[in-house]
Amino acid sequence: MARLRTATATSAGGIVVRYEGDIPSLVLGMRRRERDRVTWTLPKGTPNAGETTEETALREVGEETGLEVRITDRLPSIQYSFVQRGTRIYKTVHYFLMEPVGGDLSAHDHEFEEVRWTRFEDAPDILAFETERNLVMSTAQRLTTPVAPADAPVAAPDDPSQHPAAR
Repeated sequence: MARLRTATATSAGGIVVRYEGDIPSLVLGMRRRERDRVTWTLPKGTPNAGETTEETALREVGEETGLEVRITDRLPSIQYSFVQRGTRIYKTVHYFLMEPVGGDLSAHDHEFEEVRWTRFEDAPDILAFETERNLVMSTAQRLTTPVAPADAPVAAPDDPSQHPAAR
């Protein structure tokens, strides 16, 4: 049996989050893969020459969703492999947490047939790929876990100056 050639590939994308009240939603895009098959995925794409990972993520998410976005944090990367034209490709996708700052979903490019906001709780049933489902679920957990601000003062329990009545 002939061995497959191997190659590596890198992409960058984002989980764009908005809130309706306390409920976070994210943007998903739909592609037709075959005659009757569609896949819902996170927006992502490959870098242009000289682009940083962050620049690629901002550009690709903007093109594919129609939104202007800004990066608020780095998320874990995902890795997977697939075979394309006789080559096994090992791919790493770098993800960022993002928020919309302008634009409109109706301005998305041709790479997605449809783009929509989806509640985090519904995304695992919609997303086509397990790696993306896992990333979305861990991001949802991160968004619902309160984190104290890094610059918040931490007082000893018996420090009278930190008691609310002393302020």
